This record gives sequence, C-alpha cells and structure tokens, in this order.
Amino acid sequence: MKAVWIPKYGKPDVLEIREDQDPTPGRGEVRIRVRTSGINFAEIMARQGLYQDAPPPPLVVGFEVSGVIDAVGEGVTDRSEGQRVLAMTRLGGYADTVCVDAGQAYAMPQQMTFEEGAALPVAYLTAYHMLFNVFRMRAGDHVLIHQAAGGVGTAASQLCRSVGGVTSYGTASKRKHDYVRENGCDHPIDYHTVDYAEEVRRLTDGRGVNVVLDALGGQDWKKGYSLLRPGGLLIPFGWSNMAKHGKRRMTHVLGQFAHLPWWTPMRLMHENKGVAGVNMGRLWDQREMTLQAFTELLKLYEQGRIKPHIDRSFPFEQAAEAHGYIEAGQNVGKVVLTP
Repeated sequence: MKAVWIPKYGKPDVLEIREDQDPTPGRGEVRIRVRTSGINFAEIMARQGLYQDAPPPPLVVGFEVSGVIDAVGEGVTDRSEGQRVLAMTRLGGYADTVCVDAGQAYAMPQQMTFEEGAALPVAYLTAYHMLFNVFRMRAGDHVLIHQAAGGVGTAASQLCRSVGGVTSYGTASKRKHDYVRENGCDHPIDYHTVDYAEEVRRLTDGRGVNVVLDALGGQDWKKGYSLLRPGGLLIPFGWSNMAKHGKRRMTHVLGQFAHLPWWTPMRLMHENKGVAGVNMGRLWDQREMTLQAFTELLKLYEQGRIKPHIDRSFPFEQAAEAHGYIEAGQNVGKVVLTP
C-alpha cells in the first residue's frame, strides 16, 4: 500500500509517500481500495502539531475515503467485495488501501462520483450534526456560517436551503460570493472589507441570529456569542485561527489562548444564550447517530438537495501542494487526494 505520511511537524513539504504491506481486514472490517481521500483542516493542524486528537508523528492522517471493497473480514454480512463505498476512517485515510469497521462504510448512490463520496462524510456529517442534532434548525431561523465557501460551509448552506424558510449569512472573501450564493447562502459577507458582526446586525435590524457555526475560534467566539438572539446558540467546532500558513508559531498560539472567552452557567442563564461544542472525532463510537445522519444525507443527495463541490483533486505526490492550497484559503468547496 502507498500512503502520505507526516514524518514530523512542519510546513506542507514535510509530507512524504511511503509504501508498506497491504493491511488485512480483521473481524467486522472491510478493506477498501481507495479511489479518493478527503482533506480537512484538522489534518493540516495535525501536520503543524496543533490537533490534540492526533498522535505524534510519524503518522498517516485522513478521516474520509471512497473506493471499492476488495476484501471482507470475518463476521461481515452486509458488505461485499466489489461494492462502491464511502467511509469514515479514524486517521489513516491518506492511503490507497484502508481497513475500516464495516459499520463505517456506506454504499454510494449509483450517480455519486468517488470524488463526491470522499467529500461528503466529514463536512456534511459535521454540518448535519450541528444544525439538526445540536441546534435542531427549523423554518424561520437565522444562521451565521463562518468560512461559508469551505467544505463544512458549503454543506451547512445547502442544508439550510433544504429546510426552507431559513435565512443564512456566510463569511467569505468577495471573489467567492457567487459560489456561496449558488450553494444557498442568502447573505455573503466579505470579512476583509467589513466587520461581519456589524453587517449581521445591520442585515437583521439589530436582532442577530439564532445560531453561529464557528470554526474560527478565539476572539471570533466572543463576537459570535454577541450576535445571538435570546435562546440562541454558539457552536464552536474548530479553531482555524490558531493555524498560520506553513508551520506552528508558538507566540501566535499563545496569543489565541489569551483571547479565549469565558462563560459561566450564571451568565448563560441570565443572557438566555447557549454554547455547545462539537468535535466529530470524539463521537466516533456513536454509531446509531452516525447511521441516522448518513441515511438522511444520502437520501438528500439522491433527491438532488445536497451535492459536494470538488474544487481540485491532487495526486498523492502533490499532497504538500494540496495542503498549501487550503492553507492559503484558495479553495471553494472540497479539496481531495487521489492515489
């Protein structure tokens, strides 16, 4: 098997390809010959040494793949060789061959491409969980989506549109506004030229929003909380502000911690607001929840109500270029790797 390794913390150019023996599926597992691997910002932070759920290097990251099952472990009865699947991986996804629990491999709709299959699991599961399990979105809600042109932002915008009657606001650079609108965002906001908090207040006549989806972190969590209406919810699900282009800078990291907001139960109670964190990597064992979400997401895909957008596909040999492309904020939608 061929895989992209992080041998040490550093810039994108530390990534290297290594070969090893093919893995053998254990009991309850299937082996997938990977056609496409998804890239997520968590993996970039892992390369920089900023992702606490990743073990230290050397390691292979990657949380989602699509491909074809070529071997089935003992006890597996509902998956078969030759089946096209998308799957969640607990690291190890930047490889051309992976073994996963059969319950984490889902049959791909016939019309779904392998690129779309690898772009759906993490981004759409995260957005679905935040909007429907944590917040329980309904018609009439106002939703602020940060990084609206990214993978999770695209998924969240499409899911808001699928409900109907939801008004969405999305932060994105000006050149990405047409893309953001096409995916269902009602009000793109260029955070380079305006204060997005003031713009949201203007657009809502000072009322703010019902929920903020925030993977920025630090001071932005404070701003997001200030935009909540009574009964509103801030959902932190990442901390991209901690990462700088290239490699970890400890002075910057420490500065981010200095701007962390603090909320007490008394404050939340008095202000009638809430904060609910989401880390999908810590929900790995919640199989019933995951199955329900994927069942609904695949149904929405088949109905044409959601559709992953692939910005660029890079071969494994260009994994460093792919990481640099995302770090520089060039992508709209998803960036993927192909063996």
